[in-house]
Amino acid sequence: MSFFSGIRTDNMPGPICCDPCRCLCEKVCLQTKKVFDACIKREHLEDVTVTLTGFTPPNPTAPLTFVSGQSSTTESVTFTDVTITRLVDRPNFAKVSVTAQLPLQVVYTDANDEEGTATGYITLEESVILFVPQASIVPVQIEPVGSVIVPQATFISDTEILLDACVMLIIKVVAEVEILVPSYGYCNIPPCQDASSDVCAGFFELPLFPVSQPTAVVTDTV
Repeated sequence: MSFFSGIRTDNMPGPICCDPCRCLCEKVCLQTKKVFDACIKREHLEDVTVTLTGFTPPNPTAPLTFVSGQSSTTESVTFTDVTITRLVDRPNFAKVSVTAQLPLQVVYTDANDEEGTATGYITLEESVILFVPQASIVPVQIEPVGSVIVPQATFISDTEILLDACVMLIIKVVAEVEILVPSYGYCNIPPCQDASSDVCAGFFELPLFPVSQPTAVVTDTV
């Protein structure tokens, strides 16, 4: 069973099929990242030289033949050299400049027709205009989300490729905040499998989450 099985209750995520305000039961304070502004850049890069490392298995037999390339599944995009320059003529806006490192995983075959993988990085220099809140106790941060795919590439040495790449990069202005939101209460999480209630009697019946402080009832006195 899961949230998306045929059995559903009001306390499960999914489409709202009634008055959305009907089942609201409390206001809760959530600690999360708030996105103040963001933009997306899509670029087609051509004739980019990338140095590869981390060959698996090691010491492949040259020459190597490119098979495919895409975003690494073990590393995330990182920003370095982040600078925020306020715009005099646009209050609360700034030029955000970053150096983005997009990790890349390349699949190849060697001279023995054995498949292997290697890693590299595509580097981008970007400058964009974004809304950046004024200084506060909790600072804002510039965070990336990115993806890359390599439709074609050629090995120009045992450790270098010349590639064309399709790149998507999102630049976000975020801050860790505590935000007050309306709530329907805790999620009702369905069981994954049956368990013996004889051995664990009393334990499985405990509520999954702590009970919230009940709202005090105020009555008028005469």
